[in-house]
Amino acid sequence: MAVIGTQTSNAILLLLVVVAFYQSCFVHGASNIILILTDDQDTAIGGMTPMVKTKALIGQEGVTFTNAFTSSPLCCPSRSSILSGRYPHNHLVMNNSLSGNCSSLAWQKYQEPLAFPVYLHKRGYHTFYAGKYLNQYGEKEVGGTAHVPLGWSVWNTLVKNSKYYNYTLSVNGQAEDHRSSYENDYLTDLIANRSLEFLEKSFKSPFFMMLAPPAPHAPWTAAPAYKDTFNTTKAPRNGSFNVSGKGKHWLIRQAASPMLASTIDFLDDVYRKRWKTLLSVDDMVEKVINKLKDNKMLDNTYIFYTSDNGYHTGQFSLPVDKRQMYDFDIRVPLLVRGPGIKPNQTNKEPVLNIDLAPTFLDIAGINVSQANMDGLSLLPLLLNSTRGTPWRSDFLVEYAGEGHPDQDPSCPKLGPGVSECFPDCVCEDAFNNTYACVRTLGATDLQYCEFADAESFVEVYNMTSDPHQLVNIVKQVSPDLLEKMNQRLIKLQACAATSCHSPSR
Repeated sequence: MAVIGTQTSNAILLLLVVVAFYQSCFVHGASNIILILTDDQDTAIGGMTPMVKTKALIGQEGVTFTNAFTSSPLCCPSRSSILSGRYPHNHLVMNNSLSGNCSSLAWQKYQEPLAFPVYLHKRGYHTFYAGKYLNQYGEKEVGGTAHVPLGWSVWNTLVKNSKYYNYTLSVNGQAEDHRSSYENDYLTDLIANRSLEFLEKSFKSPFFMMLAPPAPHAPWTAAPAYKDTFNTTKAPRNGSFNVSGKGKHWLIRQAASPMLASTIDFLDDVYRKRWKTLLSVDDMVEKVINKLKDNKMLDNTYIFYTSDNGYHTGQFSLPVDKRQMYDFDIRVPLLVRGPGIKPNQTNKEPVLNIDLAPTFLDIAGINVSQANMDGLSLLPLLLNSTRGTPWRSDFLVEYAGEGHPDQDPSCPKLGPGVSECFPDCVCEDAFNNTYACVRTLGATDLQYCEFADAESFVEVYNMTSDPHQLVNIVKQVSPDLLEKMNQRLIKLQACAATSCHSPSR
């Protein structure tokens, strides 16, 4: 009997240890997390203007980062950086094509198992995704809609690129077709509705929710209630609008300047349509926050609002797109509220999309160093607990251009190698629109970029005296500065994990 009693005591002790272990998993990581990721929303040319509710409900209730950037100004590389916490040279997604590794089999095999949702799921988080994932997601040759990346409990994900109607979703691996009914199919509202359904469920564990609406990406389809808004709005005419690309890479120089009146009319129309689509996102933010409040979850939930990249409408006479190295394409919004974050804060530290993944792990109580991510946790900045710890003073931007192997159908006279061309033969991308940049923020803000082209073209800007990047000063600065920036660029292009963290100050 004494033996049985001892065995029973030992079993109870073991059970208590196991229970304590599992409780510890959630005590320090119990906060819920929501990431709202828009598609192509700028800050430099007024992209946050329509977001009245979002700025009030997130920005005014928390912190707005005024120097938030993407590591690559294009959807798939940027989203891959958000998921992995890594620069493009480490996750190897360089553009929106399968050949550029966008949602490729290699991405699925080597990067998705290391993405932040896998860590959160193992930690016990209930994870939810709705909206656009990666541009090539759902292609038959990479698994189709049956492929559900590791780490996601609930999966409502768009096949391929942004649409508002007439699309297919992968719903936990099953194809779900949608048509053109506003009530049933308008994607931004569908994402909102399914997120509310998810939040209605009772959770014993914390949750992570990622909402990725199509707005304000093309084809810029507004909800019926907002079709007549902003009808007199025009793209801003200040800064680099309709300015020649003199002294810049050939792709920028080739843009016709001044632009044709028809081009300006077109980009004004796009600008208006983008704002119209964002009003539905603003509504979604309000609905989600109200649901959290009703369910008494708001005080324990971190909410992040950002975009994958910026955008331009007429800057340097480029009609509409992203992909370029300039601030209008690499700056993104970042607003955060949550437990311990004081309201009405503005933070000027340079932060990146690669910082989101380690931040989520940090919030969940996961040892960030074990994930080997290139980014830094923002949690010390959010909670004002940096205590003099040096933050980064520079960062890397990199992009691999895309082009047609033969010729762009909109502009056959330019021959092979270009893409995203308009009928007047202004092209927004090319194979040799491939570059890497160092962007510094300090006493003097600089941007130094090298192109992988036949010219080995270099652009340098003093962002303090020339914030619109009008004058390339590469021939005016000292050779010593060029050498210093070149060496820093080489170091950043080779960095991985902790070696990406060192400040250059």
